[in-house]
Amino acid sequence: MNLNIIGYIIFLLITIYIIVVVGKICYRNGNIFVLELIPNHKELCQQINKILLISYYLINIGYCSMNLISWSNITNSTELVAIIASKTAIIVAILAVLHYLNIFILTNYIQKLIK
Repeated sequence: MNLNIIGYIIFLLITIYIIVVVGKICYRNGNIFVLELIPNHKELCQQINKILLISYYLINIGYCSMNLISWSNITNSTELVAIIASKTAIIVAILAVLHYLNIFILTNYIQKLIK
């Protein structure tokens, strides 16, 4: 079997698992954070949190899927592990940047949007 196909499957399983777990944690804990930023608007906070979760899933799973296009031909298992590790590290770094960017935008601009 082609090592690229095996690599694609392993990569997608690992990254989608990471994306779903991080998304659930951020969704569960994010509602409290958003409610603190927008007091007395519980329903609005829940809807904002749901929209953030859906957009998070769409952006990250879409990026992971599109990331498969840039893979070079894998010839041995060492290259397979190296490519999966480097591509997964890039996804985790992007997740961290998006998370902090989200927090920055919410903390700095949400009050201006409400008023």
